[in-house]
Amino acid sequence: MIETVQDLATLRVRVAEWKRAGLRVALVPTMGNLHAGHFSLIELARRHADRVVASVFVNPTQFGPNEDFARYPRTPQADAEGLAAAGCDVLWLPSVDTMYPYGADAAVSVRVPEVTATLEGAHRPGHFDGVATVVSRLLLQVQPDVAVFGRKDYQQLAVIRYMVRDLAFPVELVAAPTFRAEDGLALSSRNQYLSTEERACAPVIYRTLQAMRGAVQGGASRPGVEAQAAAALAEAGFQVDYAVVRTPDLREPVDGEAGPRVALIAARLGSTRLIDNLEFDA
Repeated sequence: MIETVQDLATLRVRVAEWKRAGLRVALVPTMGNLHAGHFSLIELARRHADRVVASVFVNPTQFGPNEDFARYPRTPQADAEGLAAAGCDVLWLPSVDTMYPYGADAAVSVRVPEVTATLEGAHRPGHFDGVATVVSRLLLQVQPDVAVFGRKDYQQLAVIRYMVRDLAFPVELVAAPTFRAEDGLALSSRNQYLSTEERACAPVIYRTLQAMRGAVQGGASRPGVEAQAAAALAEAGFQVDYAVVRTPDLREPVDGEAGPRVALIAARLGSTRLIDNLEFDA
């Protein structure tokens, strides 16, 4: 049976009890409408801690004016049931007033430079300010020993790593593998917006990432690989925001430079924007 907590004082009492008992605490931040990918994060957190807190909070400060905050699905009862089955101990379910006591528009904001300037940051101005702000608040509220984030939102993970190191948060970050459907599509709450035809087409993103990896490892030029990937996605019916190859810190690789790489794609299929990435060695 999972305990659902909506009051910050109660949450802190519970976490303090665990820590007095010498127990290690993990946090898994989410925006709810949970699926198998989220539950895999809970299972990973259990391997790193004795107690697991999952937060469910649809954060208004990371949505742009033309994005889907209002229609983002809220399913708290199903979320609680799924979290309990996955082994979560506490569901932290704060209100907007609890998260932002002075209101979201008047909130203290955390801005992470460098890694937020490109890719998602360029296409969604202000998005990562909202992400960094809410994650910093969750870390302060729960004060976990470890926090688990998925690798699907690769740039988001890079932003959080930067913030945690720069602000010296006393927390260990664990990056979880992307959870995929059998056809390769990365699980996402936004997948439910896809029509039947769009869902059948969506795995083209993962196949394109695999092709990008193969081309780079085969010695093809990065600009050529990126252009070919964007063309393949467009031909399949996507509106492409980017299809790029970067180093792990999201720099453009220097010609002749060896080492780890990540291919990243963001593209729209109908009205649904999908993102994915694939890490590999060049």
